[in-house]
Amino acid sequence: MSLTQKISLLFGLALIASTGSALAETSACPEILKHSFSRLQDEAPQNLCQYAGKVALVVNTASYCGFTGQYEGLEALYAKYERKGLVVLGFPSNDFGNQEPGNSKQIADFCFNTYGVKFPMFSKTSVKGKEANPLFAQLIKSTGTSPKWNFYKYLIDRQGKVITAYSSVTTPDNKAMVADIEKALAQ
Repeated sequence: MSLTQKISLLFGLALIASTGSALAETSACPEILKHSFSRLQDEAPQNLCQYAGKVALVVNTASYCGFTGQYEGLEALYAKYERKGLVVLGFPSNDFGNQEPGNSKQIADFCFNTYGVKFPMFSKTSVKGKEANPLFAQLIKSTGTSPKWNFYKYLIDRQGKVITAYSSVTTPDNKAMVADIEKALAQ
């Protein structure tokens, strides 16, 4: 076997190994996270499987809502627990009271400049009814409850099991919700 053939063979084996690893990672992704959405700030597609093994707090958001101040608390929650495995996933929606009229750039600028949001945010989407994106459709099916307004929250454990939903009035510093997050992080 020539040197070129040996190099080609080694390259091929390395490619097969990396593909097998990627397939293993995909198969380890819980069903609830097997979705891709465009990232808010640049529309780059993001596979939610990258959050497999983390505790996820999924929130539908809006820039012009009485609950918009929760961005600050969500960011604080994310900053406090990120190293322990929490991720907050924000999904802007105009489904309730037309309180998210802007485009992706406007929403991203507002979130970062007003509240310093660094947790993952995705492009504007629908979160209720027949138009709900596939993640929210699964969350609704799993919990039996649809978002009633902006800043509705769903908690998913490290294995991808939907634990519960929290109403819009449940603030990010709510003791019961924080206790649920801490319990999920400890597992």
